[in-house]
Amino acid sequence: MKAEPGLPFHAFSQSKIKQYLTLTLYHELKTIRTPSGYSLDQAIRSGIENPDSSIGIYAGDMESYDCFAPVLLPIIEDYHHLDPGWSHKPGLEDAALPDLDPEQTFIRSSRIRVARNLNGFPFSGNMTPDQRLALEETVKHAFKTLPEKLSGAYISFTDLNEKQFNALLEKGLAFRKGDRFMDAAGINRDYPLGRGIFTSRDKVVRVWVNEEDHLRIMAQSPGGDIANVFNRLIQMMKALDNRLDFAFDRKKGFLTACPTNVGTSMRAGVHIHLDKLEQKPSFLETIATDHHLQIRGTGGEKTAVEKAVFDISNVRRLGISANTIVKDLHRGVQAIIQAERNL
Repeated sequence: MKAEPGLPFHAFSQSKIKQYLTLTLYHELKTIRTPSGYSLDQAIRSGIENPDSSIGIYAGDMESYDCFAPVLLPIIEDYHHLDPGWSHKPGLEDAALPDLDPEQTFIRSSRIRVARNLNGFPFSGNMTPDQRLALEETVKHAFKTLPEKLSGAYISFTDLNEKQFNALLEKGLAFRKGDRFMDAAGINRDYPLGRGIFTSRDKVVRVWVNEEDHLRIMAQSPGGDIANVFNRLIQMMKALDNRLDFAFDRKKGFLTACPTNVGTSMRAGVHIHLDKLEQKPSFLETIATDHHLQIRGTGGEKTAVEKAVFDISNVRRLGISANTIVKDLHRGVQAIIQAERNL
């Protein structure tokens, strides 16, 4: 389906929103407002201002997924390669998988993260300053009531001076303003107001507050013990789920600002050194694809590979369970390490 003339998309744009938003559909949806006042024009602003957007639409709240379903659903089904009758698959049980690289010859670190938004609040691109602060207070209270084994400390970025903030950045604990795509979507507004980070006492679990989504819950540790990282993450996810009301839909799963993250909203990956496979990119790509994994640069999406260290993580997030994602990653990385050893 091609976009009809009349919409202000750049001629070179290859975004999903340009592909699926016809002029007729735009006119049908443009006067709709979600309960928090979000409009289609706000939703597609990032895709219009950034011709190189791959998706080009953001949700401003839970209700965006219903109000703008005629364009959001086809994008979700296309991006996630979903079969007819698809739906979110629950599943969040402890994993028992062997450490892939006990001597840490290849795997530098394992990291798993999920995004969560809170029911009752607009999403990050559609929040007022007061709403950002109210959300921060809500999650701070949840952090204070965590069980002892999950406890830690929360730091609000507005309480830090520049030197303190930069020190956190160097440790990978703080986050800067988002990129130009997020900026056009309104996600960077009021920064650093209402933003901060929770860190568990053992430094394994971190939670970013009011970044692209309300919460980005992460677990990370050196080496290749993916199961341990996953199990630590789900302990925190379940504890927060008991204290907070997450934005959730039975069919689409956990709802996020970017439609690419709905479902489990999980990215599970490793930083891995592949000196030999770096010279055989198509071979590496084939192994990754066979195991539903994607290869990114050392610093993640749209970055270069430095010193043969790759970021390898799951492609699928919707229509499969979190446990399946972790098993895919484990099997795929195992195959990649074996191929590296064989070369």
